Amino acid sequence: MAQKFVITISREFGTGGRKIAEQLSEMLGVKIYDRKILTALHSQFNLTEEEMNNIKAKKHNWWDDFSRYYQQAMAWANQQYYETFAQNITSKQLYEAEERILREVAEQESCIILGRTGFYIFKDDPKAFKIFLIGDMPLRRESVAKRLNITEGIADQLIKEVDEARENYTLTFSGKSRYDARNYDLVLNVKDLPTESIAKFIAECVEKRMNEVSNFK
Repeated sequence: MAQKFVITISREFGTGGRKIAEQLSEMLGVKIYDRKILTALHSQFNLTEEEMNNIKAKKHNWWDDFSRYYQQAMAWANQQYYETFAQNITSKQLYEAEERILREVAEQESCIILGRTGFYIFKDDPKAFKIFLIGDMPLRRESVAKRLNITEGIADQLIKEVDEARENYTLTFSGKSRYDARNYDLVLNVKDLPTESIAKFIAECVEKRMNEVSNFK
């Protein structure tokens, strides 16, 4: 696919969204941006709107520096990845910085955005393909319990807390419920579907969408 695209993935906890994103990343040769990566990039580049403009004005190869640091941030984020949600809501300033990063990324290259209200940030972007992954509770319970080596009872509680935290985050910064199917191009129940098959299906959908956008132009 020569044309740039953005895939946004929202998901219920325990549906394997991260693994699906990683499979897609390998298939399509694009980067994944999630909470940890964005926090690391923001910390390194202090991307207020003013600072972003200063960096771009002073450095012809600023995007090379940005991309290079991504690799370091990715390695750091993958060390014992575990999302902590508790009661800590992202500040408006950090959310706005993340949004700026994502918009800059989408201008420069194709990418996958995991969470971070990507569906809302790119709601009017014709090159964006927005996905929501859902799953039946028994599947999610088993997946979380196995991955984190916890009891199914604790997994149930964790799923509830994470889903609530993600919904609160989404409502706070987009004013939308992530459960509203109208936010997405595809809502997919992952039940009984291998991760690789889901990733291939999404890649095919994105390719068809990009062809349609290209033909329309």
